[in-house]
Amino acid sequence: MSAIDMTMTSLLARYRANELTPRGLIADLLADAAARGFDPAWITRLSREQLEPYLARLDAIDPQSLPLYGIPFAIKDNIDLANVPTTAGSPVYAYTPNESAFVVRQLIEAGAIPMGKTNLDQFATGLVGERALDIYGVPGNAFDAERIPGGSSSGSAVTTAQGQVSFALGTDTAGSGRVPACFNNLFGVKPTLGLLSTAGVVPACATLDTISLFTLSADDAAAVLDVAGQYDPECAWSRRHDFAVAGQAYGEMLKRFRFGVPPESQWHTDAAYSVGMRQAIAQLEALGGVRFELDCTPLLAAARLLYEGPWVAERYHAVRELIESQPDTLHPATRQVIEGGGAPKAVDAFDARYKLAELKRQADALLAQVDVMLAPTTVEHPTKAEVAAEPIAVNSRVGTWTNFMNLLDYSALAVPTGFTDAGLPFGVTLFGPAFDDLSLLSLGRALERRLVLPLGATSIARPQLPALPPAKDGTLELVVCGAHLAGLPLNHQLTSRGGVRVASTRSSPNYRLYALAGGPPARPAMVRDDANGAAIEVEVWRLPIDTIGSFLAGIPAPLGLGQVELENGEWQCGFICTAGALEAGGPAEDVTHFGGWRGWIASQQ
Repeated sequence: MSAIDMTMTSLLARYRANELTPRGLIADLLADAAARGFDPAWITRLSREQLEPYLARLDAIDPQSLPLYGIPFAIKDNIDLANVPTTAGSPVYAYTPNESAFVVRQLIEAGAIPMGKTNLDQFATGLVGERALDIYGVPGNAFDAERIPGGSSSGSAVTTAQGQVSFALGTDTAGSGRVPACFNNLFGVKPTLGLLSTAGVVPACATLDTISLFTLSADDAAAVLDVAGQYDPECAWSRRHDFAVAGQAYGEMLKRFRFGVPPESQWHTDAAYSVGMRQAIAQLEALGGVRFELDCTPLLAAARLLYEGPWVAERYHAVRELIESQPDTLHPATRQVIEGGGAPKAVDAFDARYKLAELKRQADALLAQVDVMLAPTTVEHPTKAEVAAEPIAVNSRVGTWTNFMNLLDYSALAVPTGFTDAGLPFGVTLFGPAFDDLSLLSLGRALERRLVLPLGATSIARPQLPALPPAKDGTLELVVCGAHLAGLPLNHQLTSRGGVRVASTRSSPNYRLYALAGGPPARPAMVRDDANGAAIEVEVWRLPIDTIGSFLAGIPAPLGLGQVELENGEWQCGFICTAGALEAGGPAEDVTHFGGWRGWIASQQ
């Protein structure tokens, strides 16, 4: 096991303090690799000579100038690294690319050092990590060699958990970036489809594939995602998204949030994982989350489509030439799964697409009720012997809560949350709509700070997390005090924009409330008065930030949006009025003594 803290935050701090150099770190990692000898977590480990160009480049660069300066990482062996064979777990399929995958190039340009290519379930088909050929060996779980490591990104998870690298790239089509994270006490980022380019990735299901990230901490995951998540104009599946423009930012989580959780009857978890789920729910509630139990039938039904429907034909398409000419070169379980992809007809594909569209409509309505969803990452942690006895059935159970994510175009984050009584890691998955990636990471960070688990499979204590600026989730909280209150005439302007009431509270005791002349409807004006003010009843509504422009455009003079102080000392965006507004169109009536707009309305009736 690594004897040093391999989080990026720690390594970068040491580099910048001149306590460590990339050459020194890589020398130690190579010595550790030599001591390990044959390691089935790797298919190809780069030699000192192969690493030299990356190190030589960093010799002349200031550690402060690159966000991933000197950070060692691993690459799942279905992702291209220039001049190193890409096997996808099959020596017959292997080829040597001249150019690295787009994401790999971004990471190297940012200063990261590729240490090699990691083992996987052949052709990324599987969630168990047991479908590798004998020539490569099969990794053991980082905590218990008799347990499965999870797949298909088995080697990427194990090498990160053991501290051989700081982070690793995997891929995720049906859970391959989340299940191994759960089994090895890691963060597993399953990005929004298209956020990370798949150029230079051997496809499994091209319409559903994404590169995934394995990291030791949420901060590391956010830093890697920031570098890797660039739009690739040469990739047909790449999607353009600017988090800052969308009002999204990673940071300290919101103080108020609603989380959905399936009823326990739908978990399908074994006894140990059921205990872990209850504990995770309690931790989210302790962070200020309000739990909503939601029937997740549409999600589970969508999950079954992935392998029971025609999408397996995409896997067949990816290796069609090989499976038709040399089927015996495939792992038996891999062959059994992929061969079925040759059977579906075109009409089956359309039938499934229509069914998925209906399920997505239902699932999106489910997610709209909460800020984030919580589910088990997987339902159990099988032994290698259990997988050998039932290779297909166990794999299917493991994917119960992962298979639907990409089909439904959701973002997801596997978060480590504890250990079972057997000493094995347990984790949950936070998920939400597309491009909620930073919000999930922010909540994952809050759990990380609260739980303080060891780093991966090492005994190294997790470092204390520094304070960050507040997270931004693409919404704006708006303080309303009059006709926009729930049930009043203008409230529809909020609800029609997807607004959700998050608090009924009061302003600080520094305001006077007036009823302006004119109407209908009658309009209030809150005016700051530090000398003679009072607390006014208000509501806080949360709106998608991209709807604020049309809302602002509809606000009539003399009202506008500005900053309003609440009784807890927070300043929030809310209604204000311009100077001289109290006399415009006739004198305004001071209604402060009613305590709020509803009190004044009641007095009029």
